[in-house]
Amino acid sequence: MGASRGAGARLLGFLADAQVRGVREALRSLDLEALAGRPIAEIFVGLADYICPGAGTVDEGIAREAYIETIIELTTEGLTDLSTFTPDQMQTVFELYATHAIEARICNDIGTKAVTMPADAQAAHRVEAQLRDFIRGGVSDALTAARAATPDLTPERIQSFVDTVYESAFAILQSLGEAEANQ
Repeated sequence: MGASRGAGARLLGFLADAQVRGVREALRSLDLEALAGRPIAEIFVGLADYICPGAGTVDEGIAREAYIETIIELTTEGLTDLSTFTPDQMQTVFELYATHAIEARICNDIGTKAVTMPADAQAAHRVEAQLRDFIRGGVSDALTAARAATPDLTPERIQSFVDTVYESAFAILQSLGEAEANQ
């Protein structure tokens, strides 16, 4: 999940920069100052090529799909004003992104038959909903633990932080999956 990890690090880096220096300055550093003052969805769409450069590989496509799903979900979470984001709201945006990225990776694995789904459409839909909740919980737990260990996210520490979250989330998902299989 290299492209997703890189995109997650760029997303988190932008959010941290916007919180420290302000949205306008964070956008200016990316030569996107014209987006300042725009609705959050427009800002995030404008950041898409920075957050998720390229879409030629499956991994890059997964990262971009997860980012787009995150933009769609921002308004349902009530995250509408980037200039007033709290650390918890930043965590929610990253949590949404990482959840979508991991879910998309698993869906890709289902498509390549590395993972199988029930043949019944309703059962498959229930599994998908449960999987999303399961992933979100795993990502949230991993993110909370990583934030406790690394409270100050400097640009130098962001990639390490993102890697830790992904590794922890997958470890949590694996252990929960094994526990479920053994019941």
